[in-house]
Amino acid sequence: MTKSSIIGVIATIIVIISAFLPWISIHVDGQTLLFTGMNTKGSSFGEPGKLGIAVAVMVLILFLINKEWSPRVNLFTSAFLAAWYFRNMLIFSRCEMGICPEQKIGLFLSLGAAIIAFVCVLLHRRKHVK
Repeated sequence: MTKSSIIGVIATIIVIISAFLPWISIHVDGQTLLFTGMNTKGSSFGEPGKLGIAVAVMVLILFLINKEWSPRVNLFTSAFLAAWYFRNMLIFSRCEMGICPEQKIGLFLSLGAAIIAFVCVLLHRRKHVK
C-alpha cells in the first residue's frame, strides 16, 4: 500500500467514527437537543450518517483493492463522500427561525476527513505489480 492509501484508509475510518459523534446542539425552550449523524430525533434532518457510512465503507474497500480500475471508481465515490458531507455541513449549520445551532466536532471532523480521503485518491500512485 502506498502512503496516500494508508492516509485515505485512516480518513475514511474517521468519517465512519464521526457519524456517531455530536454534530450540533440546539438550545430551545430550556432544553438542549444534541444531534449526531445517526441520531436526529426531533428534527427533519433525516439520518445522513447512514449514507455517509455506506459510502465511506465503499471508499475504504476501494483503497484496499489493488486493481487497475479501483482508483478510478474510488475517485467518484470519494468525491461523492466529500460532497455529501459538505451538504451536511450546510444543512446542519444553518440558522432557522432565529435559532442558530452550536456546531460540534463531529460535523467538522467528518467534512475534513472526507476531503482528506478525496485528496488521497487524487494523489494515489498505484504500484505496478508484474
